[in-house]
Amino acid sequence: MLGRLLSFALFQGLGAVFGWWFITTFVPDASGVAVPMLLCAAIASYLWHVLDVALGMRVLQWLSEGAPLPPPVGFGLWREVSDRMRRLARLRERVVQQRDDRFQDFLAAMQASPNGVVLLDADLRIEWCNQSAQSHFGLDVKRDLLQHFGNLVRDPGFAAYLATGDFQNDVLMPGRSSTSSKPVRLSVHMHPYGEGRTLLLSRDVTAVEQAEAMRRDFVANVSHEIRTPLTVMAGFVETLQSLNLSEQEHARYLDLMAQQAERMQSLVSDLLTLSRLEGSPLPSVQEWVPMASIFQQCRQEVTELSRMLWGQPQPLEFDIALGISVAGSAAELHSAALNLISNAVRYTPAGKGIFVHWSANEDGGAHFSVRDEGVGIAAEHIPRLTERFYRVDRSRSRETGGTGLGLAIVKHVAQRHGAELTIVSQPGQGATFTVRFPGSRVRHAEAQSPSVLSGAVAAT
Repeated sequence: MLGRLLSFALFQGLGAVFGWWFITTFVPDASGVAVPMLLCAAIASYLWHVLDVALGMRVLQWLSEGAPLPPPVGFGLWREVSDRMRRLARLRERVVQQRDDRFQDFLAAMQASPNGVVLLDADLRIEWCNQSAQSHFGLDVKRDLLQHFGNLVRDPGFAAYLATGDFQNDVLMPGRSSTSSKPVRLSVHMHPYGEGRTLLLSRDVTAVEQAEAMRRDFVANVSHEIRTPLTVMAGFVETLQSLNLSEQEHARYLDLMAQQAERMQSLVSDLLTLSRLEGSPLPSVQEWVPMASIFQQCRQEVTELSRMLWGQPQPLEFDIALGISVAGSAAELHSAALNLISNAVRYTPAGKGIFVHWSANEDGGAHFSVRDEGVGIAAEHIPRLTERFYRVDRSRSRETGGTGLGLAIVKHVAQRHGAELTIVSQPGQGATFTVRFPGSRVRHAEAQSPSVLSGAVAAT
């Protein structure tokens, strides 16, 4: 401000000096110079104001054009004003850029969310949605922007939820990609915010509902599986307590009670095995298990099972490649192999063959397979065979002493060892169960000829 006053005084002084010089030079006989000097000073003041207004207009034009750089004024007060406005503009641009960066980060976070997010205006028209929401509801952000959400999602349950206007709870509805073979269930919850706007959140709860259904089925199946032998045993106990039976009848009832107790013991043992598999750390990759010895143990164990179930020999053949070891738990691998072979023994009639094969793969891995000549399995049952307590024929499974948990144990053991269980079967043509181990879990010794253990499983 001081510079502005000094410049104004300087202009006036220069005007007065110019008036004195002019009068003394060109009018030598002039009686006085005061009036011309004042007049010139006034003219200089007017010129200073004109120049000042012109500079101000340039600054205003510069501001109206968005304050480009550099400022149009090179000195004086207006230069200071231009510099300060430029600094304020830069500060504002940085603030706006920071806010825009934060907004983009926020949108990127919502875009990365596994839950669907849809922003709706006061008329429930789509303002923005993330990729999860597009997948859940089959939306296209370019096509459906500003479309009414209720016109695009026509599920009756959601329509009723939208019509009530009560958004305290969520609503369950099928997803756009839901099919009868692969259902998709969504939890949709609307949250009003701002001036009439609505935030819609969707979450895929298919796995949660399936887990809940499996839990209910598991509890119901365990209760049923245990209740049946308990009912039988309670009936036998009541019979023994109330009736005067012969020694042979006592022995027969006690034998039947022992069978039911053994069945419950097998069930509890398999449940404990599953619990241990699900709750324990993954098997070590440092412990190498020779699979030939595992299959040798299994062959000895299924001998008695075959004799007990069928009363006559079953052809059983082992084609085992020696020198192939698997990194993992010997107990778990033995359990998986024994369950597959035992299942084959249970579901293969007497006189039909069972073939166990163990060999290396071309990719460095290895696989073992159990093939039987039993009744076979229909295609619709195969995807569910590894579910707990799932049985194709419940009555026959109980007759042969199965718990319905064997294949579930095999699946868990395979997953824990990085292996894959595949099932191939057709009704009347038997079934083949194969477990394939990756090369990272397999170690091959020097090439050795396979050991073929064939013959009927019979008493020795």
